[in-house]
Amino acid sequence: MTLQKSDPFAWAPPPPASASVTVSITRRVDPARFTETSEWVQFGINLAHKYPGFLGSGWVRGSEDSATWNMLYRFSNSAGLAAWENSDERTEWLEAGTDLVLDAQVEKRTGIEGWFDMVQQTPPGASTPLPPPRWKQAVSIWLGFFPVNLGFTLLITWLVPGWNDVPTILKVLLTTLALTPLMAYFVLPWVTRMLRPWLQRS
Repeated sequence: MTLQKSDPFAWAPPPPASASVTVSITRRVDPARFTETSEWVQFGINLAHKYPGFLGSGWVRGSEDSATWNMLYRFSNSAGLAAWENSDERTEWLEAGTDLVLDAQVEKRTGIEGWFDMVQQTPPGASTPLPPPRWKQAVSIWLGFFPVNLGFTLLITWLVPGWNDVPTILKVLLTTLALTPLMAYFVLPWVTRMLRPWLQRS
């Protein structure tokens, strides 16, 4: 039982330096060592948390006795991801899991498409699930952005006297600065989670 050498992501093309990167991993583990594997995975997440640019992670199993585990984590840029991937801590962590993981599949996505990576059970040897078509992604983004933008506009117009007299470029700048983090960290993840059955539908 060995960890595939492809697991360190060496085969994946480098993403644009400024784009956020989502890494999706499907691992098949030794069913007799679930407790050890859980502790090993959590230890790796805790290590990654210490690196600049780490935005979060999660992992799920298809069922209590499933041997296929899915993990998703995200860095704000490729430099932060590279620092984690090339670290001695990660190398030692992977080596510690050599006897726990039977094989693994890895995929990276950059930019907004990373939010649409569907963490789902994938049979060993099968291809990584494709993201939904772009028109569905566009609809999902609009469904989140429209009510948030509308609510912000109504609220700021009511709270800030003379907002309508502010130069357009400054209003757009302030609006996007306020709403972009809200969309990225809260609204878009919630929308994609609510729309998951529709996004996954063929």
